[in-house]
Amino acid sequence: MLEVKDVKETMKIGVVLYSNDSETVWNAFRFGNFALNEGDEVKVFLLAKGVECESLDTDKFKVTEQMETFVDNGGKIFACGSCLKIRQSEGSEICPLSTMKDLYEIIKESDKIVTF
Repeated sequence: MLEVKDVKETMKIGVVLYSNDSETVWNAFRFGNFALNEGDEVKVFLLAKGVECESLDTDKFKVTEQMETFVDNGGKIFACGSCLKIRQSEGSEICPLSTMKDLYEIIKESDKIVTF
Protein backbone atom coordinates (compact mmCIF):
# COMPACT_ATOMS: atom_id res chain seq x y z
CA MET A 1 0.00 0.00 0.00
CA LEU A 2 1.33 3.43 -0.94
CA GLU A 3 1.75 5.94 1.83
CA VAL A 4 0.44 9.40 1.08
CA LYS A 5 2.42 12.16 2.75
CA ASP A 6 1.24 15.68 3.27
CA VAL A 7 2.80 17.74 0.54
CA LYS A 8 2.76 21.47 1.19
CA GLU A 9 1.99 23.39 -1.95
CA THR A 10 4.14 26.42 -2.41
CA MET A 11 2.42 29.64 -3.20
CA LYS A 12 3.61 32.55 -5.31
CA ILE A 13 2.92 35.74 -3.39
CA GLY A 14 3.17 39.22 -4.86
CA VAL A 15 3.45 42.16 -2.49
CA VAL A 16 2.75 45.68 -3.75
CA LEU A 17 4.24 48.12 -1.30
CA TYR A 18 3.24 51.77 -1.73
CA SER A 19 3.74 53.17 1.77
CA ASN A 20 6.63 55.12 3.22
CA ASP A 21 5.48 54.58 6.81
CA SER A 22 8.33 52.82 8.62
CA GLU A 23 6.11 50.49 10.63
CA THR A 24 4.00 49.50 7.61
CA VAL A 25 7.04 48.79 5.43
CA TRP A 26 8.75 46.89 8.25
CA ASN A 27 5.63 44.72 8.65
CA ALA A 28 5.39 44.12 4.90
CA PHE A 29 8.91 42.70 4.84
CA ARG A 30 8.29 40.74 8.06
CA PHE A 31 5.33 39.15 6.28
CA GLY A 32 7.50 38.44 3.23
CA ASN A 33 10.16 36.82 5.42
CA PHE A 34 7.56 34.69 7.15
CA ALA A 35 6.15 33.50 3.82
CA LEU A 36 9.64 32.67 2.53
CA ASN A 37 10.27 30.63 5.70
CA GLU A 38 7.04 28.75 4.94
CA GLY A 39 8.53 27.78 1.58
CA ASP A 40 6.62 30.22 -0.59
CA GLU A 41 8.02 32.39 -3.38
CA VAL A 42 7.68 36.11 -2.68
CA LYS A 43 8.26 39.15 -4.88
CA VAL A 44 7.84 42.73 -3.66
CA PHE A 45 7.15 45.60 -6.04
CA LEU A 46 7.85 49.06 -4.60
CA LEU A 47 5.45 51.63 -6.02
CA ALA A 48 4.96 55.36 -5.35
CA LYS A 49 6.18 56.24 -1.83
CA GLY A 50 7.24 52.61 -1.38
CA VAL A 51 10.43 53.27 -3.35
CA GLU A 52 11.64 55.30 -0.35
CA CYS A 53 11.85 52.20 1.86
CA GLU A 54 15.65 52.07 2.12
CA SER A 55 15.62 55.40 3.96
CA LEU A 56 12.96 54.53 6.54
CA ASP A 57 14.97 52.95 9.37
CA THR A 58 14.05 54.12 12.86
CA ASP A 59 15.09 52.93 16.32
CA LYS A 60 11.95 50.76 16.49
CA PHE A 61 11.67 49.67 12.87
CA LYS A 62 14.81 48.31 11.20
CA VAL A 63 13.40 48.32 7.68
CA THR A 64 16.66 47.69 5.80
CA GLU A 65 17.49 44.79 8.12
CA GLN A 66 14.18 43.13 7.18
CA MET A 67 14.82 43.89 3.50
CA GLU A 68 18.31 42.34 3.60
CA THR A 69 16.95 39.22 5.34
CA PHE A 70 14.22 39.03 2.69
CA VAL A 71 16.70 39.12 -0.21
CA ASP A 72 19.15 36.76 1.57
CA ASN A 73 16.31 34.23 1.92
CA GLY A 74 15.45 34.33 -1.80
CA GLY A 75 12.89 37.11 -1.96
CA LYS A 76 13.01 39.50 -4.88
CA ILE A 77 12.44 43.27 -4.75
CA PHE A 78 11.54 45.48 -7.72
CA ALA A 79 11.43 49.30 -7.57
CA CYS A 80 9.30 51.37 -9.97
CA GLY A 81 11.67 53.31 -12.21
CA SER A 82 9.24 56.18 -12.82
CA CYS A 83 8.58 56.56 -9.09
CA LEU A 84 12.33 56.64 -8.42
CA LYS A 85 12.91 59.24 -11.14
CA ILE A 86 10.17 61.49 -9.70
CA ARG A 87 12.21 61.44 -6.46
CA GLN A 88 15.50 62.00 -8.33
CA SER A 89 16.65 58.61 -7.12
CA GLU A 90 17.99 55.47 -8.75
CA GLY A 91 17.61 51.80 -8.12
CA SER A 92 20.04 50.01 -5.82
CA GLU A 93 21.52 46.54 -5.58
CA ILE A 94 18.76 45.46 -3.21
CA CYS A 95 16.01 47.37 -5.10
CA PRO A 96 16.75 47.28 -8.82
CA LEU A 97 15.04 49.72 -11.16
CA SER A 98 11.97 48.04 -12.66
CA THR A 99 9.01 48.78 -14.91
CA MET A 100 5.23 48.44 -15.11
CA LYS A 101 5.88 45.29 -17.14
CA ASP A 102 7.60 43.79 -14.07
CA LEU A 103 4.61 44.71 -11.89
CA TYR A 104 2.25 43.21 -14.47
CA GLU A 105 4.25 39.97 -14.58
CA ILE A 106 4.31 39.70 -10.78
CA ILE A 107 0.54 40.13 -10.63
CA LYS A 108 -0.04 37.75 -13.53
CA GLU A 109 2.09 34.93 -12.10
CA SER A 110 1.16 35.28 -8.41
CA ASP A 111 -1.39 33.11 -6.64
CA LYS A 112 -2.09 35.90 -4.15
CA ILE A 113 -1.42 39.65 -4.10
CA VAL A 114 -1.06 41.61 -0.86
CA THR A 115 -0.78 45.39 -0.65
CA PHE A 116 0.77 47.53 2.06
